[in-house]
Amino acid sequence: MLKRFVNVKDEEVGSVLLSFLYFFTLMCGYAILKPLRDAMAIEGGVKKVPWLITAGFGVMLLAVPVFSALVSRWPRRRVIPLVYRFFLFNLLGFFVLLKLGVVEREWVARAFFVWVGVYNLFVVSIFWSFMADLFSTEQGRRLFGFIAAGGTAGMIAGPLLATTLVGPLGPVNLMLLSVALLEGSAWCVRLLSRRAAVVQPQAAAGEAPVGGSIFAGLRLLATSPFLLLLGLQTVLYTLTSTFLYFQQLRLIEATANGLSEYTAISARIDLWVQLLTLGLQTVVTGRLMPRLGLAATLSIVPVLTVLGFLGLAALPTLGVLIGFKALRGASHYAFERPGREVLFTSLDREAKYKSKSFIDTVVYRASDTVSSWLNTGLAGLGLGMVGLSLAAVPMAALWIAVSVWLARHQRPAAPAEPPPLARTADATR
Repeated sequence: MLKRFVNVKDEEVGSVLLSFLYFFTLMCGYAILKPLRDAMAIEGGVKKVPWLITAGFGVMLLAVPVFSALVSRWPRRRVIPLVYRFFLFNLLGFFVLLKLGVVEREWVARAFFVWVGVYNLFVVSIFWSFMADLFSTEQGRRLFGFIAAGGTAGMIAGPLLATTLVGPLGPVNLMLLSVALLEGSAWCVRLLSRRAAVVQPQAAAGEAPVGGSIFAGLRLLATSPFLLLLGLQTVLYTLTSTFLYFQQLRLIEATANGLSEYTAISARIDLWVQLLTLGLQTVVTGRLMPRLGLAATLSIVPVLTVLGFLGLAALPTLGVLIGFKALRGASHYAFERPGREVLFTSLDREAKYKSKSFIDTVVYRASDTVSSWLNTGLAGLGLGMVGLSLAAVPMAALWIAVSVWLARHQRPAAPAEPPPLARTADATR
């Protein structure tokens, strides 16, 4: 039945379905927390949000070396569940604080806002590092689209669960549902680790610790043109996303009447993005990516971004924006993000776990902060909707060039060395 939609082999089915479930539980749990985080932002004071984003960036700078130290010493089957359960106990701590009221709620709200921002980027980065380590480049091209659909399904199911249960349970009690889903993610990691050799004969070597120093990821990033351009790809995606987000705010502010209509328009955009994404990921991505090639797959979103911003400059209306954002968002999650993760499958394990986590968290959050100030500064200089849309076009054009270069310079992963006999026996136990 799965083969009707996905180009999957018999020996891969179990691992692919487990990976789908893993990403589903991860993103469903986050989607339940997301509206609670937004409410906490209001309780903590909207004017404090820029400072909270900066605090989140600072936490990222501390968290990435700690994660690098863990993967240097312990195998992934131990490290990833350990990280997830660390976040799980953090969440239980917030639950207790909010229930007992022993700390001023405003401070708990601010800490929770920072925590969710760190949590989301970190656990998703770890997920894709694990996928890049578990599957080969050829498998990634066929399977990552469907696996990514698990996250999209979770982002659809999470708000539905939250909306249904917030009345009888209350918003704070929904944290316990996220705790249960995060524990489910940890178990998926263990089950997938046991099936590693079935998916890829060399994958058993992935059960050994990564080794190296805690700053190896940053060193690799600084000395590798390929990793540097992967980082630049993230920067350009974030820059254009922020510019589009601010254009959305300006258009909705100009056309919406009150908070209710603003919320309804934003929800409509998000719904179309998720529904289009799910359809593309489950049916199209896995079959289209091998046919188009990686360069064309990675170029879809930046090309749409160029056309979309040109369209907004020519006709700055809410209808154009909704269509642009829905197509861009769906294509990002269905094509660009799975294709980008395929690029990491050809790298060594230190780059997969250390450099990747630095790019996905620190580089992403730093780009987010800088691009928001850049957009604000250009608007302050007098650039309106048309000028800001045109300013984003060169960024998207550079993004196309970077994506094509990355696809053409990807190298097949070197065969993994077989693990020592003692480690193999230990992993079997």
